[in-house]
Amino acid sequence: MRNSIEFEVFGNYALFTDPLTKMGGEKHSYHVPTYQALKGIVESIYWKPTLLMVVDAIRVMKSIRMESKGIRPIDYSGRNTLANYTYLKDVHYQVKAHFIFNPHRPEMAFDRNEHKHHNILKRSLKMGGRRDIFLGTRECQGYVEPCVFGEGESFYDGYGELHLGTMVHGINYPDETGRDQMEVRLWTPVMKDGVIEFIRPDECTQVRTIRDMSVKNFDHTNVESVDETFLVTEMEMNQ
Repeated sequence: MRNSIEFEVFGNYALFTDPLTKMGGEKHSYHVPTYQALKGIVESIYWKPTLLMVVDAIRVMKSIRMESKGIRPIDYSGRNTLANYTYLKDVHYQVKAHFIFNPHRPEMAFDRNEHKHHNILKRSLKMGGRRDIFLGTRECQGYVEPCVFGEGESFYDGYGELHLGTMVHGINYPDETGRDQMEVRLWTPVMKDGVIEFIRPDECTQVRTIRDMSVKNFDHTNVESVDETFLVTEMEMNQ
């Protein structure tokens, strides 16, 4: 696919929190990452407001295992609180994603150099990302490396279909939809032989408004053109 990358992401623990479990201060992970969590990982590899990152698919490489831990969350009232968090343990995924130019950011047209953005994205992936990689939450450190999607053995090869129920797909922000509000998207994914094919955000039919929100301002006054960034990256790579 055009402007695509394929990578593996892995770590000792992950916590892709099911929001239904947070009501009492506890946290319980979904069995697989959400679209939004994977989008955040791609944006940690490389992000600019000019681009919209689209996650196409994920392949679960290792068996889904859970581990519960007693956690002392920050309690500003001074109480000694103990909460129970349930994490995914020893996770490893293959991810396929691509980018498009953000149609709701016409002011960023000066930065639309497809070839250079793609090259920087691939170089950033090889270096492990431009920002720290987190698997759902900050205490779960992750790591990324380039790969070929579909290569290697998965625990779920030949497993068949696994219905995962209703999950959060992701969050709609104003600069991605053109609407001045934050929204949450829901969907019902099905994993087939370890692979989940994501529908696009605009294909989600279950959308709920969270609150009003305005678009952040980005333009040539506070964003550097990719042409300038590309030159700096070239010099860094040649040193």
